[in-house]
Amino acid sequence: MKKARQEQKRIIYYSDELNDEFSEMQIKAIPIDQNYDYGTSGLWWNVRRLFWYRIFAMPIAWLWLKLKYRHKIVNRAALKKCPKGPMFIFANHTNPIADALIPTFVAFPKGVYVIVHANNVSIPGLGLKTRILGALPLPDNLGAAKNFMEILKRRVGERQAICIYPEAHIWPFYTKIRPFTDVSFRYPLQFKAPVYCFTNTYQKRRFSKNPRIVTYLDGPFFADQNLPSKEARQDLRNKVYEAMKARSLNSDVELIQYIKKEKSDD
Repeated sequence: MKKARQEQKRIIYYSDELNDEFSEMQIKAIPIDQNYDYGTSGLWWNVRRLFWYRIFAMPIAWLWLKLKYRHKIVNRAALKKCPKGPMFIFANHTNPIADALIPTFVAFPKGVYVIVHANNVSIPGLGLKTRILGALPLPDNLGAAKNFMEILKRRVGERQAICIYPEAHIWPFYTKIRPFTDVSFRYPLQFKAPVYCFTNTYQKRRFSKNPRIVTYLDGPFFADQNLPSKEARQDLRNKVYEAMKARSLNSDVELIQYIKKEKSDD
C-alpha cells in the first residue's frame, strides 16, 4: 500500500520582521495628500454606507468567511464591558482578504473603520467604495495628516470602532506575532478610548486543505493614566502584544514556513 504523498510546505525567507512585505497584490499606491477625500457624515453619506457596508458587503463577507475558512469568533462577550463608546481594535496581519472582512464581525453592531496603507484605496474604480466601506489610508504629508486626524476624531465621536494592524505588513498565514512599534497606540491615548485586540489563528480542518480561521478577542485594555504619555503608550502596546502572543499559540497548522535569512559576513 502506497503512503499518502505529503505536500511540500512553501518556504518564505525574511530579513526584517518590521518592514518585510509578502502580499502578492501588486498595486501602485496613489498619493494621500491634502486633496484626498477621507469621507464625511450626513444623510447622503450614511445612506450610501448603509447600503454598501451593511446590505451589500456584510452578507457576502460573512458567506465567504464561512465557506472558505469556517470562520469563528471567540470571546465577543468582552465587548459588553465597553458597549456604548468608541474603541480601537488591534490585530495581526496575515490574510489580505480576510483581514479586510473580519473586523466588521468582531465589532458588530458597531461600524468599523480600518487604518490602511494607500494600496488599499488605490484599486482603479473602487476608491469611493473603499472609503464608504471604511478604509482610512495613512497620510503622506502634513496637509493629509490634518484631514486624517479630523476624520478620526469624527469617527470616534460617532462611537465607531477603529481597527489597526500594527504589524503593518502582510505575512500570509503567519502563525506567530511579529514585533511591532507603539506608534499607533497614540490614537487611543489621544482619544481616551478603550483598546481591544483580536488574533486570527489557523487551525486544522478534517476534510479541507483550507485551515479554519478562529479569531480570539481580548480586552478591554486601558492606558495607565499614572504614566507619562510615552511610557503609557508603550505599556498599552505591551498588553496587546502579550495577549496576541498567548492567543497565537492556538494555531496548529502552518501553511507557510517563514525562515530568517542569515546575515552575510560581507
